[in-house]
Amino acid sequence: MAADADTSGLPLLEKAALILSAFEGQRSALGLTDVVRHSGLSQTTVHRLLDQLVQIGWLGKEGRKYYLGLRLLELGAFASHHNRLRRAALPHLISLHQATGHWAHLSVLDKGDVLCLEQIGDPRRSSIGYQVGGRLPAHCTAAGKALLAFGDAVTVEELLAGDLAPRTRSTITRGEALRGELARVRTQGVAYDQEECFDGVTCVAAPLRGAGRALAAISLSRTVGHADLKRMAHQVGQCARAVWASLSDAGRRFEKTHPVDTGLAAESGDTATVLAWLRFSEWE
Repeated sequence: MAADADTSGLPLLEKAALILSAFEGQRSALGLTDVVRHSGLSQTTVHRLLDQLVQIGWLGKEGRKYYLGLRLLELGAFASHHNRLRRAALPHLISLHQATGHWAHLSVLDKGDVLCLEQIGDPRRSSIGYQVGGRLPAHCTAAGKALLAFGDAVTVEELLAGDLAPRTRSTITRGEALRGELARVRTQGVAYDQEECFDGVTCVAAPLRGAGRALAAISLSRTVGHADLKRMAHQVGQCARAVWASLSDAGRRFEKTHPVDTGLAAESGDTATVLAWLRFSEWE
């Protein structure tokens, strides 16, 4: 069958984006004809893509009406959560970079990877192949170790049971060695990457947490030289505590005006408050 004349030049993702955009504003539930009208695509194209979007959970369907699916709403909440975290940490990351001259990063754990939410540094002074939105294996990064050490035990066991692939000659590739490393991180409160992810690059990270599990990690990275890693660790720890204080303060303000049942009884009070704010509030 020949391609529809109105869509022949559009990539598949752009067509899907046009369909999803049809649900903007007050248009919460639409029929096939409505989506065709708002997207500008042909009925054949819309019908085919609607079925595919329902299958992957980005749209839901009840009778002849379509609506935004739970999976898409979950992704939106995930992005919103990260944006609040990034905006709270940004001024502290800038100060950390200005005080040290090194690259400062904010990262979160996503399964076995660390995801970079923000980084501040001078690209002329480093060739590190890690950018905002980039991922790296958690087991060979300082941020990943900090998050694993103070994170979900299930995630750690799943990682240890898998393949700890090497990135450099210094990468930890044995499960028991990584387990011991994480124990040291819990004792010291900071994690190190000694050229384990990139040759010629060292890194120090501290978890962003109160008494509960880590929500994110602050890290400093630099090319190998005469950097005092203990001093870097102290500076990273101070930054992480400052970011956490900002988050806790915002969380307490939110809690006073938006009492919610978060279902986070197992978390410490401060962590539950911060998580409630990150998950349910809108940035003001």
